[in-house]
Amino acid sequence: MRVAYTLLLYLLLPRVLWHLLWRARKQPAYLKNIPQRFGYYQHKNKDKDRRPLIWVHAVSVGETRAAAPLIRALRQKYPGRQILLTHMTPTGSETAEALFGDNVLRCYLPYDYPGAVARFLDHFRPQAGLLMETEIWANLIHACRRRNIPLHLVNARLSQKSYLKYSRFAGLARASLRELALVAAQSAEDAQRLTALGAEKVEVTGNLKFDFELPAEEIEQGKAWRASYSGERPVLLAASTRDGEEELLLDHLLQVEPSSLLAVIVPRHPQRFEAVATLLERRGIRYQRRSANTAIVAETQVVLGDSMGEMFAYYAACDIAFIGGSLLSFGGQNLIEACAAGKPVLIGPHTYNFSEATELAVACGAALRVADAETLVREARRLLSDPQELTRMSDAALAFTRKHRGATARTLELLHF
Repeated sequence: MRVAYTLLLYLLLPRVLWHLLWRARKQPAYLKNIPQRFGYYQHKNKDKDRRPLIWVHAVSVGETRAAAPLIRALRQKYPGRQILLTHMTPTGSETAEALFGDNVLRCYLPYDYPGAVARFLDHFRPQAGLLMETEIWANLIHACRRRNIPLHLVNARLSQKSYLKYSRFAGLARASLRELALVAAQSAEDAQRLTALGAEKVEVTGNLKFDFELPAEEIEQGKAWRASYSGERPVLLAASTRDGEEELLLDHLLQVEPSSLLAVIVPRHPQRFEAVATLLERRGIRYQRRSANTAIVAETQVVLGDSMGEMFAYYAACDIAFIGGSLLSFGGQNLIEACAAGKPVLIGPHTYNFSEATELAVACGAALRVADAETLVREARRLLSDPQELTRMSDAALAFTRKHRGATARTLELLHF
């Protein structure tokens, strides 16, 4: 199965290159460091032969933020070792730079071609590796096993949809999972699905995202933004929206009372900033860009959040947060960060990527699930006119995040390098 998988990867190589070029149309950073994606590196890591290296792979922004508390704990527990943080997206790399600066090594993980994987391992010679969430790369895992490099799948999650996808290649998934040194799952449901696929050493450790510390500078920045909004305007944040959701929201959003409502829309992917700006212009909606860095005037109806690395500031500046990717069938985004900021959360019907966290938040009253954009707007109207209910949900959100912390410590107990 692994041989067939590898042959398929080589057949798909032209498509892989085309994908990079396509993404680079709106994110030129995709054209940077392309050799790294095939295992060619120029890092001058003079310490690599005498300082053991722990490697952590976090695909993009969400995984990088989730990995942050674990990386800090690893640096504290193993001060004599280097940390290498790898990514697959430019935004993931940028997030790592903002969080850690030069305190960790950073690069792209190569695509799962045997030669590229071998060059990566030869260059960095990791003592151990940690893959974040759902990263099951057959050639990478097999190469680490052959070299006796223990590879761990941590903060592991596997939705029912992903389980069904992997089940179509059950033999390959089983072989790969059994070569892992450990699987630290977010929930019992994740552990059950991973075990059914073939994982053998599975522990439930909880979700690392509950342990992420709010960046004080971003929180203060968000408070300053809020002070710059004209008057005491209620603020509804639409965070991490996906393609098609902005249009659904705008169909109803500006009908919310009071009429002074300020809507802040932050698209999930930076390559969509211009598309959302065009949508606002086409509808004649008065908007300002966050990137303009100017005070929000009373006539502005929408703030377009066209900036990266400031999501906590957006949360700090709002009254209610809608978490995108959930109105349409994208599986939802992480609502834990909004709850950690003490914000009442509205969430759509499609949350299979974060099913457990969402259900727990809804059950304790920190979040409210809505069926569609019209219901979202109606519930936002109700909450904005009920300060006591907003306060109750805010308190519930803070209690929810405090209750579920501790995954970092539980994960660290299982790791022995």
